[in-house]
Amino acid sequence: MAMTMTGEVVLPADQQTVWEKLNDPEVLKRCIPGCDVLEKTADNELQASAKIAVGPVKATFKGKVTLSDIDPPNGYRISGEGQGGVAGFAKGGAVVRLEPVEGGQTRMTYDVDASVGGKIAQLGGRLINGVAKKYADGFFDTFAKEVQGGPPAA
Repeated sequence: MAMTMTGEVVLPADQQTVWEKLNDPEVLKRCIPGCDVLEKTADNELQASAKIAVGPVKATFKGKVTLSDIDPPNGYRISGEGQGGVAGFAKGGAVVRLEPVEGGQTRMTYDVDASVGGKIAQLGGRLINGVAKKYADGFFDTFAKEVQGGPPAA
Protein backbone atom coordinates (compact mmCIF):
# COMPACT_ATOMS: atom_id res chain seq x y z
CA MET A 1 0.00 0.00 0.00
CA ALA A 2 1.50 3.32 -1.07
CA MET A 3 1.09 6.68 0.61
CA THR A 4 2.37 10.19 0.14
CA MET A 5 2.65 13.13 2.50
CA THR A 6 3.84 16.67 1.91
CA GLY A 7 4.19 19.56 4.24
CA GLU A 8 6.24 22.38 5.57
CA VAL A 9 7.16 23.79 8.92
CA VAL A 10 8.90 27.01 9.93
CA LEU A 11 11.57 26.29 12.51
CA PRO A 12 12.83 28.82 15.07
CA ALA A 13 16.51 28.71 14.05
CA ASP A 14 18.79 29.74 11.20
CA GLN A 15 19.32 27.43 8.24
CA GLN A 16 22.82 26.28 9.27
CA THR A 17 21.62 25.28 12.76
CA VAL A 18 18.67 23.37 11.30
CA TRP A 19 21.00 21.62 8.82
CA GLU A 20 23.40 20.57 11.59
CA LYS A 21 20.57 19.19 13.75
CA LEU A 22 19.06 17.41 10.73
CA ASN A 23 22.39 15.59 10.28
CA ASP A 24 22.94 14.69 13.94
CA PRO A 25 21.89 11.06 14.61
CA GLU A 26 21.45 11.72 18.34
CA VAL A 27 19.08 14.64 17.69
CA LEU A 28 17.11 12.63 15.14
CA LYS A 29 16.90 9.64 17.47
CA ARG A 30 15.32 11.86 20.14
CA CYS A 31 12.87 13.30 17.59
CA ILE A 32 11.67 10.16 15.81
CA PRO A 33 8.76 8.68 17.78
CA GLY A 34 9.55 5.15 18.98
CA CYS A 35 13.18 5.26 17.79
CA ASP A 36 15.56 3.40 20.09
CA VAL A 37 18.55 2.99 17.73
CA LEU A 38 19.91 5.39 15.11
CA GLU A 39 23.60 4.87 14.44
CA LYS A 40 25.79 6.13 11.64
CA THR A 41 27.37 3.16 9.83
CA ALA A 42 28.96 5.06 6.92
CA ASP A 43 29.18 8.65 5.69
CA ASN A 44 25.66 8.58 4.27
CA GLU A 45 24.14 5.53 5.96
CA LEU A 46 22.48 4.84 9.27
CA GLN A 47 21.05 1.76 11.00
CA ALA A 48 17.70 2.33 12.66
CA SER A 49 15.28 0.56 14.95
CA ALA A 50 11.90 1.95 16.00
CA LYS A 51 8.87 0.61 17.82
CA ILE A 52 5.76 1.46 15.82
CA ALA A 53 2.09 0.94 16.65
CA VAL A 54 -0.63 1.17 14.03
CA GLY A 55 -3.98 0.32 15.57
CA PRO A 56 -3.72 -3.18 17.05
CA VAL A 57 -0.44 -3.96 15.23
CA LYS A 58 2.72 -3.23 17.20
CA ALA A 59 6.18 -4.06 15.89
CA THR A 60 9.82 -3.11 16.01
CA PHE A 61 11.04 -2.13 12.56
CA LYS A 62 14.75 -2.48 11.88
CA GLY A 63 16.44 -1.25 8.77
CA LYS A 64 18.82 0.98 6.89
CA VAL A 65 18.55 4.69 6.11
CA THR A 66 20.53 6.30 3.26
CA LEU A 67 21.11 9.99 2.54
CA SER A 68 21.65 11.09 -1.07
CA ASP A 69 21.49 14.21 -3.25
CA ILE A 70 23.14 16.01 -0.33
CA ASP A 71 23.24 19.79 -0.83
CA PRO A 72 24.43 21.45 2.41
CA PRO A 73 22.73 23.42 3.96
CA ASN A 74 19.79 23.26 1.53
CA GLY A 75 18.57 19.68 1.80
CA TYR A 76 18.83 16.05 0.81
CA ARG A 77 16.94 12.89 -0.08
CA ILE A 78 16.49 10.37 2.70
CA SER A 79 15.43 6.82 1.89
CA GLY A 80 15.10 3.66 3.86
CA GLU A 81 13.47 0.34 4.36
CA GLY A 82 12.71 -1.69 7.41
CA GLN A 83 11.37 -5.09 8.38
CA GLY A 84 8.86 -5.50 11.17
CA GLY A 85 8.66 -9.30 11.32
CA VAL A 86 5.11 -10.62 10.97
CA ALA A 87 3.78 -7.03 10.99
CA GLY A 88 5.30 -6.51 7.56
CA PHE A 89 7.67 -4.05 5.97
CA ALA A 90 7.96 -0.35 5.29
CA LYS A 91 10.06 1.42 2.70
CA GLY A 92 10.15 4.87 1.27
CA GLY A 93 11.88 8.18 1.10
CA ALA A 94 11.57 11.90 1.44
CA VAL A 95 13.03 14.97 -0.18
CA VAL A 96 13.79 17.56 2.50
CA ARG A 97 14.52 21.19 1.54
CA LEU A 98 15.58 24.07 3.78
CA GLU A 99 15.34 27.78 3.02
CA PRO A 100 15.85 30.86 5.17
CA VAL A 101 12.85 33.03 6.06
CA GLU A 102 12.61 36.44 7.71
CA GLY A 103 13.54 36.76 11.35
CA GLY A 104 16.38 34.22 11.28
CA GLN A 105 14.04 31.25 10.90
CA THR A 106 14.10 28.35 8.44
CA ARG A 107 11.35 26.78 6.34
CA MET A 108 11.62 23.01 5.98
CA THR A 109 9.54 21.42 3.25
CA TYR A 110 9.19 17.69 2.75
CA ASP A 111 7.70 15.31 0.19
CA VAL A 112 7.35 11.75 1.40
CA ASP A 113 6.61 8.61 -0.62
CA ALA A 114 6.30 5.40 1.33
CA SER A 115 4.80 1.95 1.07
CA VAL A 116 3.92 -0.68 3.61
CA GLY A 117 3.13 -4.33 3.17
CA GLY A 118 2.14 -7.32 5.23
CA LYS A 119 -0.23 -7.32 8.20
CA ILE A 120 0.15 -3.58 8.73
CA ALA A 121 -1.09 -2.82 5.18
CA GLN A 122 -4.31 -4.72 5.86
CA LEU A 123 -5.40 -2.10 8.40
CA GLY A 124 -6.50 0.33 5.71
CA GLY A 125 -5.35 3.62 4.31
CA ARG A 126 -7.25 5.95 6.63
CA LEU A 127 -5.78 4.42 9.77
CA ILE A 128 -2.24 4.22 8.36
CA ASN A 129 -2.34 7.80 7.03
CA GLY A 130 -3.67 9.07 10.37
CA VAL A 131 -0.89 7.33 12.27
CA ALA A 132 1.73 8.57 9.78
CA LYS A 133 0.53 12.16 10.28
CA LYS A 134 0.63 11.73 14.07
CA TYR A 135 4.22 10.44 13.90
CA ALA A 136 5.23 13.29 11.54
CA ASP A 137 3.65 15.90 13.83
CA GLY A 138 5.46 14.36 16.82
CA PHE A 139 8.77 14.49 14.97
CA PHE A 140 8.40 18.15 13.97
CA ASP A 141 7.20 19.28 17.42
CA THR A 142 10.23 17.68 19.06
CA PHE A 143 12.61 18.80 16.29
CA ALA A 144 11.46 22.43 16.68
CA LYS A 145 12.36 22.25 20.39
CA GLU A 146 15.75 20.74 19.53
CA VAL A 147 16.68 23.50 17.08
CA GLN A 148 15.67 26.12 19.65
CA GLY A 149 18.16 24.56 22.03
CA GLY A 150 15.41 23.46 24.37
CA PRO A 151 15.69 20.54 26.78
CA PRO A 152 16.04 17.13 25.13
CA ALA A 153 12.88 15.10 24.83
CA ALA A 154 12.38 12.25 27.27
